[in-house]
Amino acid sequence: MLKTATPILASLNADETIQFYTEKLGFTFHNNWDGYIILSKDDIGIHLWPTNDESVPKNTGCYIYVTEVDQLYAEYTAQGVVHPNGKLKNMPWGMRQFSILDNSGNIIHFGEDIRAK
Repeated sequence: MLKTATPILASLNADETIQFYTEKLGFTFHNNWDGYIILSKDDIGIHLWPTNDESVPKNTGCYIYVTEVDQLYAEYTAQGVVHPNGKLKNMPWGMRQFSILDNSGNIIHFGEDIRAK
């Protein structure tokens, strides 16, 4: 029954968030309604809501399942957005993943299933 999900993360500054996601992560900007932002890349949508509370994004994030994680890692490494503690590695639960922090502090993990490979 369930088909897809869209993470809704916190944004401390709409303009800076739009710039980060479009210029650094390659997302497409769709809408900004009073700070509520909608972006997408490939089949993934991300929404961000406005907040002034810096502790919120530091305690939220999402996991995005991908293909070609090594290529995405190379792209995001070149953009300088990979978290220092989030380098690409194989995880014991069968995912090859890395992590970034967005401009507000939300953590985003990108992972590819390697169990069947």
